[in-house]
Amino acid sequence: MLPHEPVSGLIDLLIEARPRDLGGFSVRRALPATTRRLVGPFIFFDQMGPMALEVGKGLDVRPHPHIALATVTYLFAGEIDHKDSLGSDLTIRPGDVNWMVAGKGIAHSERSSASSRASGVHLHGIQSWVALPKEHEESEPSFAHHPKSTLPRLTEKGVTLDVIAGTAYGATSPVSCLSPTFYVHALLEAGAKVAVEREHQERAIFVVEGTVRVDGVAIHEGTMAVLVENKEAFIEADTSARVMLLGGEKLDGERHIFWNFVSSSKERIERAKDDWKNDRFPRVPGDNERIPLPEDVPHPHA
Repeated sequence: MLPHEPVSGLIDLLIEARPRDLGGFSVRRALPATTRRLVGPFIFFDQMGPMALEVGKGLDVRPHPHIALATVTYLFAGEIDHKDSLGSDLTIRPGDVNWMVAGKGIAHSERSSASSRASGVHLHGIQSWVALPKEHEESEPSFAHHPKSTLPRLTEKGVTLDVIAGTAYGATSPVSCLSPTFYVHALLEAGAKVAVEREHQERAIFVVEGTVRVDGVAIHEGTMAVLVENKEAFIEADTSARVMLLGGEKLDGERHIFWNFVSSSKERIERAKDDWKNDRFPRVPGDNERIPLPEDVPHPHA
């Protein structure tokens, strides 16, 4: 993390998400950044879309591997068919949560369904990775789907809060986190105000749509504001806004990233690279394609 001066008494850092082309569609990537790699356990944070594809075209993320992290998919619009090497095969829709723990190794694919391709794919959402504590990095892989109806929803004075994972505002998500985590989807009407409590050690907000202010600083869409620790902050909406609140307890040490692999050990990443290159990861049933191992990738999915 590069040295820097805090933006204000409540904002430590502003990160402008960078556009990335993932082969046919683009994303905005906020984490990892040169100025900040992690916020709590969150080590990867992409905004997909909003995108509209031509009829007949769709999202086609071929089978690829992960280790030592949990992937989190949360959609605002559209749908994605998820398949993984555990045999999971289901469709995620807006407001649902897919929580896939890679542990010692998993492979999965993400594609648009035939029906959505026929009508024209529209997609908007957030894909993020949560790095696992060292004691869980080699755990057995698992997958859990949590429908929108099972997540806590809180509403008050122009604010709607969906608790995606962890604990927030006195509510607890059914998602099984492996370290203290904070992940909330917030919708604010213009003029509305909501606190970002200091319950969690590291916290950030990411503005998906609209403009908000924290400590008098305007934060526009596509920007992540990392908050100062141990201080309550308030989000005030200049316009109607969609905001993600994220963070949790600081991880137990540094994490290394290569492509889709995250680990506290560089040697473990080298072993994962060799395993994927030599087809030792489990296969995804019904999806026999594979993304080849890149030779050199400084950032995941690059």
